[in-house]
Amino acid sequence: MITLEDIKKDPVVDAFIRKGNKYLGVLGFTEHSYRHVSLVSSIAKNILERLGYPQRQVELAAIAGYMHDLGNVVSRNEHGISGAVIAYPILMQTGMHPEEIATIISAIANHEEQYGHAVNSVAAALIVADKSDVHRSRVRNTDFATFDIHDRVNYAVEHSFLWVDDNKHTITMELTIDTDICPVMEYFEIFLSRMIMCRRAATFLKCKFELVVNGAKLL
Repeated sequence: MITLEDIKKDPVVDAFIRKGNKYLGVLGFTEHSYRHVSLVSSIAKNILERLGYPQRQVELAAIAGYMHDLGNVVSRNEHGISGAVIAYPILMQTGMHPEEIATIISAIANHEEQYGHAVNSVAAALIVADKSDVHRSRVRNTDFATFDIHDRVNYAVEHSFLWVDDNKHTITMELTIDTDICPVMEYFEIFLSRMIMCRRAATFLKCKFELVVNGAKLL
């Protein structure tokens, strides 16, 4: 069976991750390189693993997490859909079973809040994993005076962690935000739709989504 390690060795996947991140940098977007895709892959895997899903589903979540941003090499706009189209022939060439490919590309195509839905467990895990990666290490702009709201929000987040409690059936996103850089309301101004998407994804996984900011439970 095809594993995440097999996908990491694919030269097309590697090139598209590097180039996509480079192109987003030109446009002023935050980091979407190996750090981001590796972290999302690990978190998506961890979510399903902790909730007791079959090991193969867990591995598919890891693969989807690693490949989810391939579409950035084409355009940031609707990159989930273009990423799914790109992932399809790559996965077909590996000999992966068509049903597994369908699971992965549907997850990739549905990970953005503008049009995405938790259509399966892999998609749900990917959504939560992707939206939980908010941290100052993702900010590329070194001139604080020119930060836009996305730069400020990401830079203000000093700590972020996702907790999965299979006994309580909760998925908790825990953030520590420097409110001198960005008030909590500003976080919600740009990320509210993402948090709503995470809540729906958690519901699909039969869990409750919680958001804790600076020790206070907000959702």
